Amino acid sequence: MRHRTPLLSVVLAAAVLAAVPGCDGAPALRGAPPAASSVPATGDFSGQVDVGGGRKLHLSCKGSGSPVVVLESGLHDSSDTWTFTDTRPPVPASPAVFPGVAAFTRVCVYDRPGTVRYTAPPALTTRSTPVDGIRSLTAMAGDLDRLLTSAHLPGPYVLAGHSFGGMITRLYAQRHPGKTAGLVFVDAFGTDIRALFGARWAAYCELLDRPGTPFDAQPAFERVDLDGAIDSVTAARALPAVPMAVLSKTEPFAAPPGTPKDLLDTLERAWPRVQQKLVELGSQTPHFLATGSDHYVQVHDPDLTISAIRLVVGRVRAEP
Repeated sequence: MRHRTPLLSVVLAAAVLAAVPGCDGAPALRGAPPAASSVPATGDFSGQVDVGGGRKLHLSCKGSGSPVVVLESGLHDSSDTWTFTDTRPPVPASPAVFPGVAAFTRVCVYDRPGTVRYTAPPALTTRSTPVDGIRSLTAMAGDLDRLLTSAHLPGPYVLAGHSFGGMITRLYAQRHPGKTAGLVFVDAFGTDIRALFGARWAAYCELLDRPGTPFDAQPAFERVDLDGAIDSVTAARALPAVPMAVLSKTEPFAAPPGTPKDLLDTLERAWPRVQQKLVELGSQTPHFLATGSDHYVQVHDPDLTISAIRLVVGRVRAEP
């Protein structure tokens, strides 16, 4: 039985597969430098963090301990996807990943600009300063670094990235190896997918860029340069030798009505190879199959996702 996420599931499940932006440089922030952060070292926090240039990003943190875990959402998704579940027995309905990880270490989530809140009705987030136009992966990874720095969250971090979020965390780790303690890829996007799509790549990019949401035409809706994203990761240094884990779906992707069957067939054939390439990025990287789950593994298999993060955190703590 295929799981579906609530609200914009059919639309966003396909969209979240997207890769990422990618010009080769993040635009410099203009304006005032970041203001001093008031994010506490422990306990609950939910509020805006000044990242400079007149921009703020919404951050939420729970729990205590180290390493700090940072949860990165997929394309078009706000941090909400880490805070609710959609399960069936024997998978427990609670806790969701965000509070579940907080039970054993400090964990934080944030809203990228232009992402969808899973409210009723769904809406673009107003909690982070909007940014119009196509964004680069470099700029997104730069936002993550400015956020963690401005919030004075102590590193190095365990970074868990879902789908497109895995590209953000991957480039971050490549550019900031000293700030990266571990990586968890949650049904994440990979650089080799472009070659696997071949002549259908342009059609796939179009599907991801305009997935059929009510927000497609809004200038602030999150859009990325997929080719540039792949090029950015490919050109960057190798990943640091840190503990990693990979979680992968087993059920088909949800997709907008009218999506060409051959495009979905190509995607389903390519995806297991993409996941295997992620496993091969590290040494002795465990690969968990979320049996019965579609792309939103953190929503349908929260306990498995929490366990994978706990495993990586444990391996980080065990290092001399």
